[in-house]
Amino acid sequence: MLVDDKIQSRKASAVDFLQLIVSGEVDEAYKKYADMKGKHHNPYVPAGLPSLQKAMADDNVRSPGKKLTVKNVLADGNLVAVHSHLVMRQGETGMIVVHLFRFDGDRIMEFWDCGQQIPPDSPNKDGAF
Repeated sequence: MLVDDKIQSRKASAVDFLQLIVSGEVDEAYKKYADMKGKHHNPYVPAGLPSLQKAMADDNVRSPGKKLTVKNVLADGNLVAVHSHLVMRQGETGMIVVHLFRFDGDRIMEFWDCGQQIPPDSPNKDGAF
């Protein structure tokens, strides 16, 4: 596989992983894309991808029907960043989210995420996106 093809494949995998998570297919997302020996850096969840997988499944029970709209996907070698708009409940402004994945081959080996709430009365007329 050419380098460009590998990068495009990783970008598509990262986006599909997130879309599966949001649609409630957490176990399928991890089975298809994650190396369960990998690690994550979410400070609210115990170490290890199995812990993050459980937290994501629990979150889907608390917040069914959430929506993730991908705005940008960037890749550099084995790193993929996905910049998105995440709305947990209909009618909310949602949040800006960036997920960063480190791939080993075709599998997600490491995962970071950060988010910023979008204030409903933001003075920035250019918007969050």
